[in-house]
Amino acid sequence: MKAFRLDELEAERAANEGAYLQFLRERNMSVGLYALNAGEHDPQKPHNQDEVYFVVSGRASISVGLETTEVARGSVVYVPAGVSHKFHHISEDLRVLVVFSPPES
Repeated sequence: MKAFRLDELEAERAANEGAYLQFLRERNMSVGLYALNAGEHDPQKPHNQDEVYFVVSGRASISVGLETTEVARGSVVYVPAGVSHKFHHISEDLRVLVVFSPPES
């Protein structure tokens, strides 16, 4: 078993001064914590892996391909591999768990 606490992951991410902290990597998936503060720009480019976002906290919009929706705590969004996507109009600091399958390269 591997168990994690979000507050500890957030502290580690902040200490490393990065927006993304990968904290689990297995044969078929990887998981990380992604953070964008209110008003910040999301620099993401399409990935070679399928992704699932689970919004832990915050409020924003996300565009995936030509579709846009609002997200907040509890939202889950699937992004197919190779599809452009970005969070935008981030009105509250955003913390998102990201699952990549297969693992992020």
